[in-house]
Order: sequence, then structure tokens, then C-alpha cells
Amino acid sequence: MRKEDFEYLKREMIKDQIIKRGIKNESVLDALNCVPRHLFVREVDQHLAYHDYPLKIEEGQTISQPYIVAQMTEALDLNKGDKVLEIGTGSGYQTAILSHLVDEIYTIERIPYLHKKAKKLLTSLDYANITLLQKDGKEGYVEEAPYDKIIVTAASQSIPKDLLDQLQDGGKMVIPIGGDNLQKLLLLEKNHTKYKEKVLGYCRFVKLI
Repeated sequence: MRKEDFEYLKREMIKDQIIKRGIKNESVLDALNCVPRHLFVREVDQHLAYHDYPLKIEEGQTISQPYIVAQMTEALDLNKGDKVLEIGTGSGYQTAILSHLVDEIYTIERIPYLHKKAKKLLTSLDYANITLLQKDGKEGYVEEAPYDKIIVTAASQSIPKDLLDQLQDGGKMVIPIGGDNLQKLLLLEKNHTKYKEKVLGYCRFVKLI
């Protein structure tokens, strides 16, 4: 497909899948428009990159449905000066979206192949405000804590205490919580040792191992 074809599909994705479902944050919409999603999927699936569903990537993982990416991003209520921790780099697509919205991102991927592939792609696209780490995401990255916002792109049975501990007081975390087949997408807001939670909807993510 030609570059202009992908640009057309991206604009249609934003109009029909994102805006019509209630995503209003202009900065989020601009970030979606800036990131070439088709480069973050397998080459054989590039013609499907802007469709309304998740796609398989390597190592048994997935790239999330565009709307879910937009919903999670908007829910974080990001400010340019925020320090963000992402658990589950995967393809790097969500990471790239975040890169347009904040100055400092730390992203963790446990699978070496995906870590290396995402790092190569994000570097080639000149995303310079991202630190990519290959390690167990459940542990977070205490060396740079606390974080203003945390986004988890894999499902956990419960809220990981290590991640909650690394969240700034008043900070927010978006995380899918539940079993293998269906999870609640939660927005947490930390208040000292406690947190408020809001259910954003239901979703299906791969497991946080």
C-alpha cells in the first residue's frame, strides 16, 4: 500500500473508531495522527493496522485495538512534564503515542526479541525521550520512581504492589485486572497508602507474567 493510503486509513480510524466513541482529548487525537501504526505490526498485517481490533505480533503477543490505546491514554490525563512508566512495551505503539504527550517515559518488556525490535523501530523513528528496559515488568523500575503515571498493557489477577508503591501520591495508573478471558480496565488514583478506582470498561489482554 502507498503512504497516502495508510494516511487515509489512519484518518478514518481516528474519526470512526476513536472520536465517535467519545475520545475528546485533542492531544491524544494528535498523537494518534502522528504515529504510523502500520509500522508497528507484522508486515503481512500492515493492511489491517488501522482496523477496529487487536492484531497478533511476534512471541504470542498482541498490539491492542486502537480504541483501547486511545482510551487508556486519555484516562491517564497526561501532562507534558509527567514521568511515565509503561509495563509491556510489546510492539512499541503505545510507547510511541506516549512519547508525543510527555517528556520522559520508561518502558519495560520482558521478552528479549520484542524489546530489541521495539527499540530498533522507535530509534529509527527518532523517539528520543524513551528509555527501554528488558526485565520483569511486575517489579517496575524502582531506580526512577516515583512516577506520575503508570500504564500496564498486560492483565494481572491483582494490582501489583510494587507498581503501586512506585506511583507518586496523586498519581494515576491504568491496568487491566482479571482472568485469562476477560478483565476490568481500571483507573487507579493513589492517595497516600490508599487508592480510588474507577472501572473504564472491559477488555482482553495477554497475561502479565
